[in-house]
Amino acid sequence: MDKKSIKKVVLAYSGGLDTSIIIPWLKENYNNCEVIAVSGNVGQADELEGLEEKALKTGASKLYIEDLTEEFVDEYVIPTVKAGALYEEYMLGTSFARPIIAKRIVEIALAEGADAICHGCTGKGNDQVRFELAIKAFAPNMPIIAPWREWSIKSREEEIEYAEAHNVPLKINRETNYSKDKNLWHLSHEGLDLEDAGNEPLYEKEGFLEMSVSPLQAPDKPTYITLDFEKGCPVALDGKRMSAKEIILALNKVGGENGIGLLDIVENRLVGMKCRGVYETPGGAILYFAHNYLETLCLDKMTMHEKQKLSITFAELVYNGQWYTPLREALSAFVDKTQENVTGKVKIKLYKGNMIKAGAWSDYSLYSEEIATFGEDNVYNQADSAGFINLYGLPIKVQAQVNAKNNKK
Repeated sequence: MDKKSIKKVVLAYSGGLDTSIIIPWLKENYNNCEVIAVSGNVGQADELEGLEEKALKTGASKLYIEDLTEEFVDEYVIPTVKAGALYEEYMLGTSFARPIIAKRIVEIALAEGADAICHGCTGKGNDQVRFELAIKAFAPNMPIIAPWREWSIKSREEEIEYAEAHNVPLKINRETNYSKDKNLWHLSHEGLDLEDAGNEPLYEKEGFLEMSVSPLQAPDKPTYITLDFEKGCPVALDGKRMSAKEIILALNKVGGENGIGLLDIVENRLVGMKCRGVYETPGGAILYFAHNYLETLCLDKMTMHEKQKLSITFAELVYNGQWYTPLREALSAFVDKTQENVTGKVKIKLYKGNMIKAGAWSDYSLYSEEIATFGEDNVYNQADSAGFINLYGLPIKVQAQVNAKNNKK
């Protein structure tokens, strides 16, 4: 990349530590280029407060704050939930937020006539891949600047020192310097004491959890909720029809109050290392649980089993930044077909971090109490099973006969 040709850069801007110091760094190292900051609103809430003032004060020429929340939920979150996609238990909160942000950044960069796009992802993380693959999908020839792969800064402590030297305002300090990512789906925590896998997360410490409470601090009585689904999509909570976004926000509240959705995991990153993180996903955990609960009624055995296999592939595609690929689109088409009859209602009991099944109903249920009963019935002839077992076990019987014959020799 010829740095002299870079006159205008669009920066993926969150206002966090990394992107805050990138603005003055770009101007220092890329010929005082114009920096246009873009923040994709995927539900960071209070993290967006004061962002414009901060961006302009640190050297940006302008800031776009793009409300992507509805599209994020409808086009990225819900398709992933319908797929039942989990990456090593992780509900992909950061993973599926990156493609939609990167897509909007590309659109603005092209409209602004930018010479390059810049992001603040580290060279150790997954997000650099997610951002850059999305950029390549929509602007294959766009130069990409990744300061963590260029600058001499080696740690978050050195980042703080750089920020202080350049009068960049920060909301963190060295003692509370967790690396966090927040959106309407989840909040992640990495770094500090969590880097030692032998340390228990400080769930009961004031200020650590933001979306949830520790199960120890949850109410001593259970909370019941009901969720309605149509073709795999959540459409109502406790009988009240809402958008999927509204349902997630409401579930975040009730789930968080009951200590639901805490995950402490050592996961396998795309770049080859293991990393330990703590995730808060209260509403997401309930949605996954409820959707799977309904599918046990509505999906036939072969479809369910094949979907479970492909959900691993779907999760890996999302985690690895391959949202904008033919395979992910094909898997989504498969998932949509499986969801045609996933319509009904489920009831769940929430209690101190636990989700307990409390009933499920569907007009498309394949479960027949009359057939499954241990009591007397007139629809299932138990004598039929003898012929089935004889045919099903025939290969085993023949193999045993051949083995016995050859063992006599």
